[in-house]
Amino acid sequence: MLRRRELQLRVTASNIADDRRRRLLQRRIRWIVTATIVYNLIEAVVAIAAGTIASSAALIGFGLDSTVEVLSAAAVAWQFTRRDPERWERGTLRVIAVAFFALAIYVSASSVLALLVRVEVEHSPVGIAITALSVVVMPFLSLAERRAGEELGSATAIADSKQTLLCTYLSAAVLVGLVLNSLLGWWWADAVAGLVIAVFAVREGIEAWRGDACATSVGMLLDEEETRDH
Repeated sequence: MLRRRELQLRVTASNIADDRRRRLLQRRIRWIVTATIVYNLIEAVVAIAAGTIASSAALIGFGLDSTVEVLSAAAVAWQFTRRDPERWERGTLRVIAVAFFALAIYVSASSVLALLVRVEVEHSPVGIAITALSVVVMPFLSLAERRAGEELGSATAIADSKQTLLCTYLSAAVLVGLVLNSLLGWWWADAVAGLVIAVFAVREGIEAWRGDACATSVGMLLDEEETRDH
């Protein structure tokens, strides 16, 4: 009888520890996505303004990608304010996926148009500075959110961390395009960088949409466990 009581106490203590860890990870994800939102709002304003001045399709697309990142992070932040975040996985993943596809369509159209009409891109020191900064900042935010999401088992946090990592790749692509244009006068490098953005956006959109199926499966498993508990 005493042995059984000790086992029950250990199980209870373990459940309490797991619950505390889960709440800690949820708070951590909220802080990470809040930092991501703030940074990307600033990045979007600077990139779009600089891109408009320089007639850079890639830089404008990069700024729009920052707005998608804000939407994605805001959706995750909203999800983790719910009492039961796991039940909102499916809808949040769909928001992220649709945002990716919309970005890909816009950037593809603007880049192809720039190539067809041969839009000359002006030198943009501000654009180079903001993309270089993003290459440094975004990987840290992505890694922190991914680790927390994997430990928590959150498909949306992992998908959002991939979107943040995508911002790093896009930053590098746009940075290369801007530098090539400034140093060598390769006006087409900017539009090509824009098409690279579109390709990555489609890929990540598909992965986010496929993650919707994973989230549904997780939800079904949780329902089954609750049914067995009752």
